[in-house]
Amino acid sequence: MKLIQRLPFVKKPPFVAVLRLHGAIGMSRPGSPGLSDAAMAPLIERAFARGKPVAVALLINSPGGSPVQSALIASRIRRLAEEKNIPVHAFVEDVAASGGYWLACAADHIWADPTSVIGSIGVISAGFGLDQFIEKYGIERRVHTAGGSKSFMDPFRPEKDEDVARLKRLLEDMHVSFVEHVRARRGAKLASDRDLFTGDIWTGRQALAEQTGLIDGIAHAVPKLKELYGDKVRTLAYAPRRSIFSRFGAQFGAEIGMGASGALIDTAEERALWARYGL
Repeated sequence: MKLIQRLPFVKKPPFVAVLRLHGAIGMSRPGSPGLSDAAMAPLIERAFARGKPVAVALLINSPGGSPVQSALIASRIRRLAEEKNIPVHAFVEDVAASGGYWLACAADHIWADPTSVIGSIGVISAGFGLDQFIEKYGIERRVHTAGGSKSFMDPFRPEKDEDVARLKRLLEDMHVSFVEHVRARRGAKLASDRDLFTGDIWTGRQALAEQTGLIDGIAHAVPKLKELYGDKVRTLAYAPRRSIFSRFGAQFGAEIGMGASGALIDTAEERALWARYGL
């Protein structure tokens, strides 16, 4: 009778699920799904569900974008973290500003590089007034609506005081939601002797030195995760799959097809967001 020799139980080293949140939030273009809840939901769900991660790390590099998509992504992360009792760490790369900082606040701890751009806790609406331009070239604007507010903030018509007032009310309401989220997540860590919600920005070093409470410290992902969970900690990365077109650098949708103008506008808006932070 042959005896079967049993190997001693070998405990696997802990692992951390790593989610990369890169890009402008809510903006998409051909070959790129954009940083949205719909695009990120399957990855976020798998990161918390697959295996038994000791933590989830968010690698954040975003200049912001849609407040709604920021809220949806952050809420999904918080729901899963609380359901599964898994700590979340955010590591800021170049920038976590505006909606990017909203995402960072989904974490229990926020770490940044000394030169990362942090903050911009505010809401902005920007556009152009083209009414004098079309008048100069004899272009007649024809707009027909059912409902007095349907042509609200039409860039081809002179700006109206009542439209500006209404827009400011909308922006202020969004700002309130942003501030409430930051306060709820950062709590007593936030400095109480200054207004951190003016849309101002800090480098990681400044945010820490000035004791703003916007971050918990200066750190990079791998060294910090080893410090927290041991030298043998492993990482398992989750990131959106790139299409075959984006892999070869083709952006056909931005050049041809029905969605060309929309894709170009999205690309221009995304570049403008990055440019605000010198990137």
